[in-house]
Amino acid sequence: MKQIEEKKEGKCSGRALSSGTQCNGPGTVGMQHCFWDETHFGKMGSYYINRTFFFDVHPPLGKMLIGLAGYLSGYNGSFPFQRPGQSYETHNYLGMRGFCSFLGSFLAPFSFFIVLELSQSLSAALLAAALIIFDTGCITLSQYILLDPILMFFILGALLSMIKFHSCADRPFSSVWWMWLSLTGVNLAGALGVKFVGLFIVTLVGINTAKELWKLLGDLTLTLEMFLRHLAARVLCLIVLPACFYFLIFAVHFTVLNRSGSGDGFFSSAFQSRLIGNNLHSASMPEHLAYGSTITLKSLRTAAGYLHSHWHLYPEGVGARQQQVTTYSHKDQNNLWIIKKHNSESDPASPVELVRHGDIIRLEHKMTSRNLHSHQREAPLTKKHLQVTTYGMNGTGDSNDYWRIEVLGSRSKVKVLRSHIRLLHLSTGCLLGSSGKTLPRWGWEQGEVTCSPYVRETPSTLWNVEDHENPKLANISVSILKPNFLEILLESHIVMFRANSGLKPKEHEVTSRPWHWPINFQGLRFSGVNATDFRVYLLGNPVIWWLNLACLGIYVIFGICAAVSLKRGVPVSKEVEDSYLLLLEGGGQLMLGWLLHYCPFYFMGRVLYFHHYFPAMLFSCMLTGVTCSVLLKLCTRFLPSTVHHSVYMAAMCFVHLILLYSFYLFHPLSYGMMGTLADSQDSPMFGLRWMESWEF
Repeated sequence: MKQIEEKKEGKCSGRALSSGTQCNGPGTVGMQHCFWDETHFGKMGSYYINRTFFFDVHPPLGKMLIGLAGYLSGYNGSFPFQRPGQSYETHNYLGMRGFCSFLGSFLAPFSFFIVLELSQSLSAALLAAALIIFDTGCITLSQYILLDPILMFFILGALLSMIKFHSCADRPFSSVWWMWLSLTGVNLAGALGVKFVGLFIVTLVGINTAKELWKLLGDLTLTLEMFLRHLAARVLCLIVLPACFYFLIFAVHFTVLNRSGSGDGFFSSAFQSRLIGNNLHSASMPEHLAYGSTITLKSLRTAAGYLHSHWHLYPEGVGARQQQVTTYSHKDQNNLWIIKKHNSESDPASPVELVRHGDIIRLEHKMTSRNLHSHQREAPLTKKHLQVTTYGMNGTGDSNDYWRIEVLGSRSKVKVLRSHIRLLHLSTGCLLGSSGKTLPRWGWEQGEVTCSPYVRETPSTLWNVEDHENPKLANISVSILKPNFLEILLESHIVMFRANSGLKPKEHEVTSRPWHWPINFQGLRFSGVNATDFRVYLLGNPVIWWLNLACLGIYVIFGICAAVSLKRGVPVSKEVEDSYLLLLEGGGQLMLGWLLHYCPFYFMGRVLYFHHYFPAMLFSCMLTGVTCSVLLKLCTRFLPSTVHHSVYMAAMCFVHLILLYSFYLFHPLSYGMMGTLADSQDSPMFGLRWMESWEF
């Protein structure tokens, strides 16, 4: 009666939602707004539809597929994706969500066939699939516009293809053999094309391939010619084919995103010149730098901006009270500098003299007529570096205004857009650089510029000339300076790697550590906080996750015992020996996959989140299926032979029932809750906060 009354009033309680009751109130509306990282990846899908260039720390395949799904389903790319909780209104977002859910739906059948192939046990395969089907975390990740279901699809696709390929070992070079080997390579490229953590499945396949080739090399019935054919086939399908597919992904990415957008500033001036709408796209300017030229200098540090100064001085107590020098990410007249000889003024009547590697120069700020300057005062934020200011009046200063220009690579003239240069301060021997730190309000929250005493080649101390004016020199179209595909491919990867390693948590952002993940210590809020909000919380089904954790420990202990027994020749029956081999070989593959997808996160300096564990969690679920199956079979051997199978099946059914019931308890976390919070008896989650760190 209570639910009926609430439905009449246009409301849905948490219990109504969790039980699947349909209504036209806030519960229905709740699913029609942005959740968590949909604001990023949905927006990036829109960028593809609008052909607007953007930057992301991950390779582009996942976003490209999301954009394609949106385009094919009628989405026009106009929704802004500004913040979580924003209503989609009449925008057609279902195609993008549906595509991610479609790929996420393959995780359970892929796991089923992987475990079935490894163990030849239907019950183990069904248990592995059930662990994924009934996990609230996998469901939550798979039903929104996110990269995770796409990544996990390719990871399991690569693993399944590799295992099916190994099952064809007795039919080398047959059509089925080639098909599974090629599919392995395509899925590897797909995983790596979505996120760089795809390298972990590449490593797993590489280890298995090396092991298999080593075994073939030792097969004396195989001729050397046949072995070389095997080697060539794997090089072709597991290296050449994935590399070509990976390059194709970026070729499509750069071709589609040909308009200037929010990602321009992360890339070099030469890269930006290829984007329609960027001020460099159709620009013309002198090719080589000369004395008397007016220029802008862009830092090669990711998203650092332009060398900039303005009339404001450094405040009292912050080095010398001289004019500030910063980096600024926008085009501005205060980014303009005039390049002059260090010991004389340029004579307008004198012939043009080009700037060359090793020249000693002054840089005069055009708007304030003060020289770029450094001295023995510490920088405002980076205390081991020296302060950089502008100094003097009308171009007149002192010897601390002198800089030696160094051209990397060619060691000759300075070419606009393309040359990478360093500015070495003559008096102190430090290098002009961008620290990447943001100045306080007195510095207008612009980037800190310092003079680094660490004389080494880093992006922080490298610059390029972007804008160049000199009436004495002939202009050329910058189109002839545009980088080729291999250059922009290399640059995009350098920028992605730098940005990835530099990711730090935002203020008040919930992050986690790798040791939190296997124990399901803390989840992520996908939507909503208060009782009036529609709330979705990313948390694994605790029964499944703690079962997985227990089985990891059991596997290690049981696996060591099995390995020692086999090595020492302990007499056991053929059935037990087969179980040991299954545990060590099939289970070993899955254990290695879990280790490769989990342990590297302990060595990463970037910010980490709970969802990073889910690829490893898939391996853990499959390992649990194998471990439970083998363990139950060995335990039932102590019972009379007439009831072996019956007890085994009853135990498996009991495990499935526990999983189903635990899913019933925790499914509101995935499908959404409204109304009272978990500490109220009216909440569907009352009594289910088994850990204080859970925030639903």
